[in-house]
Order: sequence, then C-alpha cells, then structure tokens
Amino acid sequence: MPYKPFVPLRVLSAYSMLEGAIDPKAMAKLAKERGFPAIAIADRNGLYGAVMFANACKAEGVQPIIGTLLGVARDEEGRIVDYLPLYAQDEAGYDNLCHLVSRAHLDRPLEFEPHVRLSDLEGHTDGLIALTGASEGGVTRLLAEGQVSHAVAMLDRLEALFPGRLYIELARRGNEAEEAAENALIDLAYERDLPLVATNPANFAEPHMYKAHDAMLCIANSTHVDAEERAKSNPEAYVKTAHMMEEGFADLPEAVSNTLVIAQRCAFAPPYRNPILPSLAGDLEGEARMLEEDARKGLAKRLEPYGEMSDEELKVYVDRLDYEVGIINQMGFPGYFLIVADFIKWAKEQDIPVGPGRGSGAGSLVAWALTITDLDPIKLGLLFERFLNPERVSMPDFDIDFCETRRGEVIRYVQAKYGHDHVAQIITFGKLKARAVLRDTGRILQMSYGHVDRICKMVPNHPTDPWTLPRALNGAADFKAEYDNDNEVKRLVDLAMQLEGFPRNSSTHAAGVVIGDRPLAKLVPLYRDPRSDMPVTQYDMKNVESSGLVKFDFLGLKTLSVLKKATDLLKKREIDIDLSQLPLDDPAVYDLMKAGNTVGVFQLESEGMRRTLTAVKPTNFGDIIALVSLYRPGPMDNIPLFGKRKAGEVPIEYPHAKLEEILTETYGIFVYQEQVMQAAQILAGYSLGDADLLRRAMGKKVQAEMDAQRERFVAGCKDVSGIEKAKANELFDLIDKFAGYGFNKSHAAAYALLAYQTAWLKAHYPEEFFAASMCFDMHQSEKLTIFVDDARRQGIAVEPPCLNRSEAEFTVEQTDDGYAVRYALAGIRNVGEKAMEAIVAEREAAGPFESLQDLFERIPKGSLNSRQLEALACAGALDALEPNRAKVFENADMLLAVADAAERERSSGQAALFGGEDQPGETLRLKEVEDWPRAERMARERENFGFYFSAHPVAAWKQVASANGARSYASLMAGGAPAGGRSNAVMAAMVEKVNKGTTRRGKPFIRADFSDASGQFSAACFEEGMVEKFMKWAEDQTCVLLQVELDAPSPDEPPRITVRGGTPLAEVRGSMPMIMTLDVLDGSALEELKTELLAAMGGQDEVLVTLRTGEAADPVMRLGRNFSLDGELAERLASVPSLAKVQLDKRRGGAHLRLVN
Repeated sequence: MPYKPFVPLRVLSAYSMLEGAIDPKAMAKLAKERGFPAIAIADRNGLYGAVMFANACKAEGVQPIIGTLLGVARDEEGRIVDYLPLYAQDEAGYDNLCHLVSRAHLDRPLEFEPHVRLSDLEGHTDGLIALTGASEGGVTRLLAEGQVSHAVAMLDRLEALFPGRLYIELARRGNEAEEAAENALIDLAYERDLPLVATNPANFAEPHMYKAHDAMLCIANSTHVDAEERAKSNPEAYVKTAHMMEEGFADLPEAVSNTLVIAQRCAFAPPYRNPILPSLAGDLEGEARMLEEDARKGLAKRLEPYGEMSDEELKVYVDRLDYEVGIINQMGFPGYFLIVADFIKWAKEQDIPVGPGRGSGAGSLVAWALTITDLDPIKLGLLFERFLNPERVSMPDFDIDFCETRRGEVIRYVQAKYGHDHVAQIITFGKLKARAVLRDTGRILQMSYGHVDRICKMVPNHPTDPWTLPRALNGAADFKAEYDNDNEVKRLVDLAMQLEGFPRNSSTHAAGVVIGDRPLAKLVPLYRDPRSDMPVTQYDMKNVESSGLVKFDFLGLKTLSVLKKATDLLKKREIDIDLSQLPLDDPAVYDLMKAGNTVGVFQLESEGMRRTLTAVKPTNFGDIIALVSLYRPGPMDNIPLFGKRKAGEVPIEYPHAKLEEILTETYGIFVYQEQVMQAAQILAGYSLGDADLLRRAMGKKVQAEMDAQRERFVAGCKDVSGIEKAKANELFDLIDKFAGYGFNKSHAAAYALLAYQTAWLKAHYPEEFFAASMCFDMHQSEKLTIFVDDARRQGIAVEPPCLNRSEAEFTVEQTDDGYAVRYALAGIRNVGEKAMEAIVAEREAAGPFESLQDLFERIPKGSLNSRQLEALACAGALDALEPNRAKVFENADMLLAVADAAERERSSGQAALFGGEDQPGETLRLKEVEDWPRAERMARERENFGFYFSAHPVAAWKQVASANGARSYASLMAGGAPAGGRSNAVMAAMVEKVNKGTTRRGKPFIRADFSDASGQFSAACFEEGMVEKFMKWAEDQTCVLLQVELDAPSPDEPPRITVRGGTPLAEVRGSMPMIMTLDVLDGSALEELKTELLAAMGGQDEVLVTLRTGEAADPVMRLGRNFSLDGELAERLASVPSLAKVQLDKRRGGAHLRLVN
C-alpha cells in the first residue's frame, strides 16, 4: 500500500511510565496498519524502549525514529523545566542522546525532575534534530505567558545549538498554551526561515483508550477518577491518522509534509554491537596468552592435593584444558574469563565467601583452574559444551554467588578498578500484572479494599505461569461470574484490562552489572535509582547486551553468609575449618540426611524434600546432586522409582545397553541435560556441541527443527550403533521426553556441594550451625521459631537473651553440659540492632552490669527508649538484674529518667546522681509491683519474640495430651499423610484466632489459627455445633485436644488439616485406648522398634505393623493390645529413618473416653 504523507513524531510510549499507554511494539504495528512510513518514539527523559521499538519497526517494515523529550532547565537552579523533543539523525546523534538523557538523570539533585541546562547541550547537539516543543516547550510557554523577548532569546539559543536542524512545532489539540502561542510561532518561523512541523503529542493509540489513560494518570498521582483537582488526560492525545492531520493543518500543508522530511533525515536505528569489554592484557592476543598461562598454572595448583597422578590421568586434564582454552580463544572470550577470575580472586583474598559456582559454568575446567568455580568437572562428569558451545556462538555467562552481606564490596572493587562511570547496574521494569492492576484500578475507582481483594484472589496466581485478566475470564469460573453479574466489577476489570502489562515502575536487576571499556553513557543511556549510588542502564538485560555490554551476575547468597558466620564462631573455640576441603563421604552427613534432619540445610530444608531424603536415603554425593535435580514438578514423579532402584527393590533397566555408562549414577533414569547430550553422542555420533543444539531443539519443540534432528538421530543410530529405525525413533522420543525437564547437572552439583557443607556443619557443630543460621533470619520470627524448635528437639540448649551474656547477634557459649546457643539481643522485636550493639560495647568495655541502677547509669546516650526497654523486660533479657519483669516494665519511665540524668551529669562533669566512684550514692528505689502470672509472662514473651520461647501454654497439659496420643504439628508435617490420601491424628494446640465463614451451601464453618510448641498452623472445621465453641475458645486462648484429618494433595505439599472435633484439655480427665499403625521399610529399624515397644508394654493399646516387602500384598502384623502408647512414643518412632507413616489414633469400638463434641 502507498505510504501516507504524515509521520507521528511525538508519541510517549508506555516507557514514559504511567504517562504513556502504548507499547513500543504496538507502535510499530500501528504504523504499519495506518500506512505511516515511519514513526518516532520520544519518551520523557529516556530511551528505555528505544531498542525494542527499533527491532519491532524493522520486523514490520517501518522506519523507526529514535528520540526523547528532554527536560531542559530554564534557570540554573532547575526550578522551571521545559521539554525539548530531540531525534537522532545518525550514530553521533544517538551518542549525544545517550549522553544528554544520562546527564539529565545523573547530574541533577534527587529532589528535582531529571533535566539538563541549556548550557549542557553545547558540544552535544551534532546529529540531532530539535523541535521547539508543543505546550511543554519553553518557546511556546513563554509566548503564551506574554514573555515575547524571553521566547525570542530562547529561540536564538536553540538556533545556535541546532543550526539547520531546528523546527517550530505546532500542535492543535485544544491546549490553551498552544492556541495562545500559535500565531507568534508561525510569525517567528517565517521571519527566521525556520521550518514548521505539525504534531499531535500522543499518550495512547486510539480514542477509546482515553478513559484508561485518565485512570493511569490517577494511579501515577495517587488520586481517584472523581477528584476535581487532578491531572487529567486529553481526549485528543491519541495517534491521529494522516488524513486527520492533513485536515487539521489544511492551512499549513508544509507543516505536515515536514514530518516526512524529518523522517528522511533521521533514518537511523540503535546499532547492534559485538561484546565490548575492558582488556586486562592490552588486546585479544595478549588476553589469549594470559588465559592460557593462568589456566595452566591454576590447573597445576588445583591438582596438587590429588598427589601423584599417572600419565594417563594427567593427560585427561591437560587435554581437556587445551581443548577448552582453544575454544575460548577461538570464540574471542578470554577477556571475559580473566575479568571474572580477577574479581573472584580479589574477593577470596579479602576473605569474602564465594560460591562454588552455579549454572553451567561449573562444567568448565578452565573456570576451575582459574578458581572461578570450585568443582572438578572431570571428577563429576560435567560438560564444557553445556556452558560454551563452539557450534553456537553466544556469550558465556557465569552466575557468581557471594556472601550476602559483602557482595557490595566486590562491586565497589570492580568500580574502582575499571572506573565508576564504566560500571552500572541493569534496569528492570515492574509491570501492571493482573492482581496488581486490579488493586490499582479499584483504588482509583474508590471501591472498597475488601471487595477488590476478594476479586483479586479469584485470579490464579502462579509465579511461573502468570495469568492475565483475559485468561482468567476464560479459565476462572468464579471470576467470570462476578464479571458477568456485577456491573461494578465489570467496570473494574474492563478498565484494568486496558492497562494490564504496562510498566509501572523501574528498579534494578537483583544481580546484573555491566562493565565497559569506556564511560557507559557513550554506549547506552543511564538513569539513577534513588536507592543506589551506582548508575543504572535504561535498557533492560536483553537490550543492554545487544548494545555491546556484557552482563556479570553478582548474586548474594545467604547460605554463604551462614557458612562464614559458623566457621567464624568455630574459630572462637580455636577450631579452624576449611569447608572446601571436606571429604564428600562423611557418614555423619548421610545419616543426618537419611533421618530428614535437614531443617536449615541449603536446598534440602522443605518438608517435601525432607520426606524424600528419608525415603531415598542418600549414601553418596551423586545422590544429593540427583535429588536436587529431581525435586521439581515433573521430574519428581521419578523419585519413587529412583529410590526403589537405589535400594535394590526393583531391577535397574537401561533404555539401551550403550547408555549404561552414563545412566549408572542415576540408576537408569535420565535426570540431567548432560545425559541427554551424552546419549546423542554415544548412540548417534553427535559431537557434544551438536548434542547441545539437539537438547535446545527438544526444549523449544519447534517442529521443523525436531523433524530435522529426528532424521539425523535415526540415521546416526544406524551408522554408529546399528540400531534399527523403529528402535531409534523410540529412543529419540524417550530422550525428547526427558530433555523437557532434565536439569543442568553443573548447577545441581554446585548447589549440592553447598548443601553438603551446610549439612556437615549441622552434623558436627550444630550449635554454631544454629547460631549462624539464626543470625541471618534475625527479624523473621517464623524462621527463628523453626530453628529454636529444631535445636531443642536435638538436645541443643537455646539460652534466653541476657543483657550480661548475650551479644547483639546469636552466639555459642560454653556451659556445664557442653555448648549452647545464646539468644541474640537484637533478635527481640522492636529493640534495634544498633542500640543492642552499643549496650554490648559498654559491657565489654567496663564489665558486666551489676544492677539495674548500674545499667542505666552506664548505657550510652540514646541507646534505649521506653518501647525498647519494655521489650527487653518482657523477653526476660533483664532477668539477671531483676527477675520481676512486671516491675521493670512498670518502672520503665523512672529507669530512663536515671539514664537521662546520668548522661547530663557526664556531659557537665558533675558527680553521678546516685554517687560517684569515691562516694556511695542513694540506692535506686523502684515501685514494687507483683510479677505477672505464668500465662501473662508467656503471652508477653510471644509478643516480643514472635513465638513462645520459654514454654508454650500447651506444655502445661503435656502429660494428658501425650496420654491421649497427641502429636506435634511439626511431627505431623514431617511424617505427613500418604500423597493423595488421608489419615487421622490427635493434636494438642491453643486456639488463637477464628474467622467465621459460610459454605456455598449456606452452612457455617470456621478457619482457625492454632499453635503448639513446634509451630503455628491454620485449619478449617465444618462440624455442626463446633463453630460457636471455637469462637469462645479463641476469645479465651484455650488449649484444646483436637481430632484432625490430614489430607496430602501431593508429595511436595504439606498435609492440609481439617478439624473433626475438639475438647478443652482442662476437661480431658483420662486417656483413651489407642491404635498405632506404622510401616517398616527395612530390617535396620527392627531393633529400635523392639526396644521402644518392650518399654511400652503394660496397657490396653494396640500396634499394627506393615512390612514393606515390595510384593503385591505387604504382610501386616498385629502385635497385640497390651501396650501403653502416647504421643511422645509416636514422635520418637516417627524419627527412626526406616519407619514410615507412624500414625496414632483412638481405637474404634472400644470403651474409652471420647472427645466431647
């Protein structure tokens, strides 16, 4: 179709965040549909969407014009900012655009809008075309205000800055300033022989988007649509057709045709650049030499601990190194390896923990030799081609984990080495996703929060599979029903759908940093994130790489911080541990894993993974790698078979005899992507590089690629392995199935190593493990309660906080019985870490506090306020000075007055209020107060710890609860219910909170929050007659014996709890006959089971044992009804590795005490 005689030059895309409502890709499509030969993007002070816009235009056959709407301060202070549209004619102009928008963000004070001064434009206007701007332009605004001389002076400056490249802009959209200034602008254009250009500054594509754009402005300004005094959208601010513009400027046709002239003058798109990196060796040739030399020296050092090696063994390493160095140099990436090795080496020299590697980089021997990674890829069978494929040229990408607390030091080192203006973080954009846009839209429509929240929760929320609003209307029945039946909801959703997907805000990539060989503003536009002192690229990760910048990932990993803290704590006991030198066959580590005792262990701490460990029983490092890989949706279906084959319960079968070599370690099951590659190599003669391409093709499922690969694979199987076509196709389909969810073994191995190191610490030095772990979850009471409960279950004492014994962080201290964890002062809610550090510093400098008086005369100025003091008292941190917590609490104001007076006297040099060093003073007398009763002490502890620390109220009923078969919440979650099945149990818990609801059938039910000593949980109860009882029990915080049903939807999910009945523990007078059922998985558990049951003889309870033999019908043994069973026995048996499904319930049909309903 012939092109239309108009080009839109003033379009604000969605990357003018919450101001523009048209996606850059949609702009290109719109231009093609409207017949525009070109279209310009001109976002406010930014080029954020420029690269994706240019790529989209190229795909649509439309010419992109790259521009910006640059803020230019009218005065030196930047109080008045006008906006100047600028467009790049060529690369010089694009470079100047990058420079100017970067300067607008980086050089201005944060309290001002981004801008430059007119003087900043000097020397940076080559290759740029400028428009005077419509209603936001300085010339237009000054003319409209009647300041003609100032307008002329500004025009003079712009003409001088843009000789032959300045256009007088006219817009006709009903704006007062534009209408007031138009005649004067036309006169000035004719007087000075400056070309006119017609625009219609647009914020959205079509007229129907007006209301949505108006709503967007409300979101941006935190107001609502019915507010009178607010910024409002202009219904004319859409992309008008060429015909409409010709009609609108019929009196000035040259103003329309000049848009085509500008397009012809601006035939430029951002360049694609090859990777640009600073050089540590001068040039590529020097880098190649340096890489080879450093790698050879590094390999020799790495092999030293292996001792004497045979020539054949050494040759494997040398040949692999030569091969990798050759590929790296051939692909032009030696500089990348050298830069990564340099900052990792520096970090290790500063004793900053660095991870062993993550991602496919652990498959490189060169990386191991350069100490970038800490895994020997040859020993572990890791593949270099999975990381860097010579058949597919793409940048290598090392993801480097650093200690979470010191990651910033490494980035600062890189800044100092290469130059602060050569290093930047990478932008990310927060989008208006389904639930978020509903909430924003509901707020500006002034709908009630509860109503909108209810609607939001009807939209499925899957982080890995996000649902859009249109998808929810098609796939979520309750959401669709609300939309169809409620006009208010329909208005909400219709408006939200028009805004969904647009950027809402910008932030920085969690780890990505780019390093350039020159100031980055010469390559990409930059902006400033107010939360960071580093510049940030305006292009996201994908587009920054196409601009020539290489991303380096500096990730913070808490586990590394925990490991470092634990080894530092051990040094205080004069125990020096090098975790990197641990043998990987320590029986204690595998025993811990077999028992599922992995709370707090990296990658192995979820309830589902703990159950998996007890079922599979890992015995070697390869098992850990496999389980880290398998424990994901899809692959986890193979875990039962993996465990059975490992245990010898079922024979190991291989898809083909030639695959035994690569599948032995995973018992005949494809687990890793590397195994897919090796299978193609062994069966069909693929190179590993080509095999990686096959793996990728299988992952993408592009039919044409798959057909070509199938043909090649089948032919290769015939030629290399003599496999007939039918069998080859069968093997291809099998490999294809596993390729879809196979895991990267290099990544799994690196994380398995961290898991092993964490487990080793827990097995050998549990006190330091727990103290270190809690230091990094100091302010997360849910995590702290899990650690405290886990420590106590294992006999590790956790001592209460004490102002004379505790430090700000968790520590380990020696006791008469060995070692214990001492609770952190800063782990108490609302006290503050800095305040606690100041008090500890005073104690260490001048000795322990002898009394409350001594404490408050010595504490540093401003260390404590009343809230902090009350928290310390309630948590028992002052018990050593005054055991009556209520007394300290009630006298808080007096004690703080003592501290203030002491501080004033120190400042004035007077003697202390209550005496000085040479004279005894008056003793501090506090108001006498009766201490809190036990229940109140516990309640106040919970308020300030976030959980019950000393004892849970249920503990007072421990004997009667246990006698009635009660199990703890943690025990039931660890043991679980059979996946997809149900089981009954008894629990003792306190009712904390109840929410009443109505089922779809109109029946009342409750959802209640409960707690016991091991944790907090929620459960529903649908039993008639129980609703009002639970409401009353919640008011009184009653401890109740509960009959519950456990329902486990899948192995990966903890069982759901439904309450079937309950009785206050105070009303339970005796015990009921019980029945225990359990499975014996193998003979190793029989001796312990026998010991426990013999000790429990003498009662009326029954035991049924199922022997899991793997046969169709497993034998069940009834051991009799002469046992005395309780919840504690059940918990002990549940912790035995080879016992499973330990369940304790009341025995039906016998005369016994029933729970009162």
